[in-house]
Amino acid sequence: MERGDGAHAAAVTLWPVSRDLVYLMLIFGLLVVPRALQRLRIPAPITSLLLGLGAMLLWGEQTHDPVVVLLSVLGISSLFLFAGLEVDWATLRKCAGRLLVHLAIRVAALFATAWLAWRYLDLGWQAAALLALALLTPSTGFILDTLERMGLAPDERFWVTSKAIAGELLALAVLFVALQAGDAAQLGMSSLAMLALLVGLPLLFLALGRWVLPQAPGAEFSLLVMVGMVAAYVTYRLGVYYLVGAFIAGLTARLLRERMPKLASHDNIHALRLFASFFVPFYFFHAGTVISRDALSWDALLVGLGLTAVVLPLRVAVAWLQRRWLFGDGREAAMRVSVSLAPTLVFTLVLAQILYARFDIPGALFGGLVLYTVLNTMLPSLVLKQTFDIDPLDATAPPPNPEDAIDPARLNPSGNTPPSSPPAPS
Repeated sequence: MERGDGAHAAAVTLWPVSRDLVYLMLIFGLLVVPRALQRLRIPAPITSLLLGLGAMLLWGEQTHDPVVVLLSVLGISSLFLFAGLEVDWATLRKCAGRLLVHLAIRVAALFATAWLAWRYLDLGWQAAALLALALLTPSTGFILDTLERMGLAPDERFWVTSKAIAGELLALAVLFVALQAGDAAQLGMSSLAMLALLVGLPLLFLALGRWVLPQAPGAEFSLLVMVGMVAAYVTYRLGVYYLVGAFIAGLTARLLRERMPKLASHDNIHALRLFASFFVPFYFFHAGTVISRDALSWDALLVGLGLTAVVLPLRVAVAWLQRRWLFGDGREAAMRVSVSLAPTLVFTLVLAQILYARFDIPGALFGGLVLYTVLNTMLPSLVLKQTFDIDPLDATAPPPNPEDAIDPARLNPSGNTPPSSPPAPS
């Protein structure tokens, strides 16, 4: 608390206004300025990140305010809670063949990238695995929040969503093992704790549904967010960051949809998207404030440009070839799906900070990763019709049952000929 009081005092010194007005100015700046700059085709999260970086350069550690930290945790947790709610196991099972091929290619790419990092960058295998995840993992929550504004056809949105979710499930599993595998005892204890969380969350949801919700109708959203925050905190204490627990909580709520239909209803998912759209800018702002000064160097610039020039074209090319050979897409359709999967913003920022704080990677590599994710996140806004926006609202409301909006059978998963009539928007 003393550190927070010092930050508040510094804020009052820097701006001759009250503490509450400082927070109000910050909220206004993060919710309005990034949206205004989108006309320049700058994604709103990138603007929030740069605002945080600018604040760090001006005021240093004074920007590490506990209120901003709390708001950023709410942002990252709600974003991954929403991503977990978007997982539809029934749909994924219907497209399992294609997705397994996609995951096999992803595993091979992760292994090759991790080996190269271990061999040529003198990193331990854990750090090398995390670096591979940072470079190759699309940010599913971020992509889902912005998917409706990319100008994609309905079947293209379906496959972007399915591939992003499947890739994130794989990445979260690898992340958990990589962070805990340095100590066998710790890995065993953390695995037991994670198993307890997987068993306990459904029981907690069912208990709340039986004893609390009948007495508090309409409280499903509040309870969903509360359980998501608790799960996020548990996994953070296990050393695998907030996003894992929040994602698991959303996934659990989705699996309980038949027994507790209101918990993961369309209204709740829509409300959670609105909730996340308010708090997510604080996460990106905070991420900008924790970028170290030694990450802002000419070496970091060269590393970031080098990673972008090598990794980004390879990622897009591999995804494009998958769409062409396995799905029979046209060149333009394959390119739209490939480019839509390019952003790695959230995953790269999280893992870059973990690598810098826990594995002591060089500042130049840290800064290079930040620049790499900024550039690949800007790619869709430059190539596709519409710019990225973390505001999920769309002029056309989704159907009441979004899992029924796209029938994988209509996407012809067993053949290579595109469907004659596209499914309804999701």
